[in-house]
Amino acid sequence: MGERTVVIATDSFKGSIGAAAAADALREGWRAARPGDLVVCMPMADGGEGTLDAVARAVPAARRMPVAVRGPAGSEVQASWLWVPGGTAVVELANTSGIEQLRGRLRPLDADTFGLGEAIAAALRHGATRVVVGLGSSASTDGGVGMLTALGARFTDATGRPIRPGGRGLGALAAADLSGLAALPRGGVLVLSDVPNPLFGPDGAAAIFAPQKGATAVDVATLDAGLVRLAAVLGGARGAAAAAADPASPGAGAAGGTGYGLLAWGAALRPGAPAVAELLGLAEAVAGASIVITGEGSFDAQSATGKVPALVAALAAEAHVPAALVAGRIAAAADLGGFAHAESLTALAGGPEAALADPARWLRRAGAALARAAFGEAAAGPTRDAAPPPRG
Repeated sequence: MGERTVVIATDSFKGSIGAAAAADALREGWRAARPGDLVVCMPMADGGEGTLDAVARAVPAARRMPVAVRGPAGSEVQASWLWVPGGTAVVELANTSGIEQLRGRLRPLDADTFGLGEAIAAALRHGATRVVVGLGSSASTDGGVGMLTALGARFTDATGRPIRPGGRGLGALAAADLSGLAALPRGGVLVLSDVPNPLFGPDGAAAIFAPQKGATAVDVATLDAGLVRLAAVLGGARGAAAAAADPASPGAGAAGGTGYGLLAWGAALRPGAPAVAELLGLAEAVAGASIVITGEGSFDAQSATGKVPALVAALAAEAHVPAALVAGRIAAAADLGGFAHAESLTALAGGPEAALADPARWLRRAGAALARAAFGEAAAGPTRDAAPPPRG
């Protein structure tokens, strides 16, 4: 078989391995079976964990700016945001207020997004004229109240005292004062959301995502009622943005309702995966490929709603290029219709524990298996890898 061009555009395998490391492992497996192929790694993100890494890789001139913030456990977290030449700041919720910061000690009612607000404030002080916020991997369900508080808003109970941090405090919310809220930068705030869910209700932030953060059924009801209360209070608050923020907007429920909090500030929401793909020039790379490989930790019904694999499969279909999927787990009911080949690390390893213990090993195995399934073994020859051209 002749030389093929392979594009690897994986998301992170959450809780297991990052997007760049996953792509590298797949590349190693592929080149073990077909060493003469040209392999291009383009790690992706959908606004959640890995967004900073994806942008930094696409824009080599970007600089990471360290910042100490109050994390979702209430203690200090050493985080960073990204300064992109031209005045854009990229801030990632996962990096500041993400569930990974809890180190397994979940706080479904008490974690908050204050650290995200602190990082945004730091970017504004630095002179950012535009802010891009990546949502996803949130530890909390506070509707973005912690973030808005760090940016100068005040949320009080019936006695005029500040409400408690986290979703627990929303039940006592009586008033919101946004007069001290930081002004939007002149270039605006763009929010990259990885889900289309509304703020509350059966498909809202609490019902769908709070159980993943440790919430019981009673907690979910408490949190959902708090988000309803938040929308009612902010809907009557002074300020055109807050009053116009629609809790039913797609993405308002992202990151425990932080999408709604950002809408109330005046931000614009956009699906994260397409925005990151545009920055990386993924469509152009896919159009020139012989095959494209994508992946994420768990591929299920939600993967079709704004996640990286669905986007990559769509780009491949538009370019008439076959797509392959690798996932830590592939749900039985998942729709694999957009993929010519698929590999589950759990199936390859013989169980989820083994797959999680050494994901790079099984990703290498998956890469080799896909190479053989797609094009067969290749004769030994010089390995050719390539990095995408710098952008920005």
